[in-house]
Amino acid sequence: MSALFISLFSTGLVGLLTTVFFTFSPRFCFVFGISIALFSFFVIQYRVERFIYKKVKKIYDDVSLLESSTFRSQSITTDMATLTREVKKFATDKKLEIETLKVREEYRREFLGNVSHELKTPLFTVQGYLSTLLDGAMNDKTIRKKYLERAEKGVERLIYIVQDLDMISKLEIGDLNLEVAQFDIVKVIQNVFDLLEMKASKKDILLMFDMKYNKPIMVVGDQDKIQQVVMNLIVNSIKYGKVKGSTEVSIEDLTENKVIVRITDNGEGIEKQNIPRLFERFYRVDKSGARTEGGSGLGLSIVKHIIEAHDEKIYVNSEFGVGSEFSFTLEKA
Repeated sequence: MSALFISLFSTGLVGLLTTVFFTFSPRFCFVFGISIALFSFFVIQYRVERFIYKKVKKIYDDVSLLESSTFRSQSITTDMATLTREVKKFATDKKLEIETLKVREEYRREFLGNVSHELKTPLFTVQGYLSTLLDGAMNDKTIRKKYLERAEKGVERLIYIVQDLDMISKLEIGDLNLEVAQFDIVKVIQNVFDLLEMKASKKDILLMFDMKYNKPIMVVGDQDKIQQVVMNLIVNSIKYGKVKGSTEVSIEDLTENKVIVRITDNGEGIEKQNIPRLFERFYRVDKSGARTEGGSGLGLSIVKHIIEAHDEKIYVNSEFGVGSEFSFTLEKA
């Protein structure tokens, strides 16, 4: 457009001048106009592109686009719409990256705080009992035995926490091999009921199936790991269940090749804002009293990692004050 305006003006001026001072020649004016148009177009195009390129390159350098692997292989564009779009995308990506880093940093701080707290409590307990014994209580046989037993419980809890952390780390990096085989999920659940019968009886909680399963239900997976999943979920239902309550387990067909195991209790339930964070390491719904119940605080995190290692899904449905249902899928044999 700029070259056209220049050409029209130049041709008109030359035509006027040749008419005034010489004989008007249409052919001369036409050739002159075309020549000026071409010359103007290429000069303006070259100069403007060079100018924009320098400015655009500076913008690229300023926002460090050239350091990004996304743009490293791309040529620098002089189209302003494309540039604007790329800069906006870059800004959005960087903002998202910064927000992600902030969330990770917050999670890291909280995680380290939780780890230190979980390890500090049994460590100080063990240290306190041993210090008391060394200060003279060791001469009393009754106190010595009682304090050594309590110190041993503290050490056992430390070992439990470290073992759980080690298992989660191995699951996350895929270093924990699953021994996949066919097994009867009904038998596994019954084994867990038998193991936790005494624990449940202390709160008068009934462990039961939703119905009588007369035939085996064969599934595919690591039997020991799935038993640990069921164990952790039922332990939680007992821990946060109400006195004289119940924990019910059902096994249902979900699809043609999947079953879903549901573990339902009528305990205290979980508030909605806590549900998204349930499977985080050391996250506890009840910050004040949960630690008195024992455990490493890693049970649900281990459950999630084991189920995901089987390429399966775990779900939570809970209503505060009513109860909770944890469910997970398994492949049929």
